[in-house]
Amino acid sequence: MPIELNELDTRFKYDVADEPGGKNIKLCFACGLCTASCPVSDIDPEYNPRKIIQMVLLGMREIVLSSGFIWLCAQCYTCQAHCPQNVNFSDVMKALRSMALREGYVHPSFIDQIKEIDTLSQKLRHQMVVSIVDRKSKGVRVDPAKLAEEALKKGEWRREDKG
Repeated sequence: MPIELNELDTRFKYDVADEPGGKNIKLCFACGLCTASCPVSDIDPEYNPRKIIQMVLLGMREIVLSSGFIWLCAQCYTCQAHCPQNVNFSDVMKALRSMALREGYVHPSFIDQIKEIDTLSQKLRHQMVVSIVDRKSKGVRVDPAKLAEEALKKGEWRREDKG
């Protein structure tokens, strides 16, 4: 993707830094530990936290805020545990998501959909683990796809929390 200098927003990195969670973005020196440790990058080679940060630092506001990549972050904080500069990439993603909403790049209902997907995936994972935890010392291999299918059929992941 060629970079058009006249389309860069030199304030973008400062705007992100002013958002809650974005303060350390300018400290990134592109070591790549965020991407190397990212579970989303493991399953989607196009997802690259280092590249997203560099795009922010370059001022590629419209491209970043309209991108689907800012919504793929699983918010697991693995990148933050590995970042030598304490950039807090997961928090930067929250800041970018907030900016995308505020600046009209996404419809407010999209945020609710993302939250529902995140909740569903956590409940599904929980149910899958619960279904095999009694076999943890037996060395039995299981097929994760089959576990997911069984959990989805049972519908136990739909249980509402009784808090």
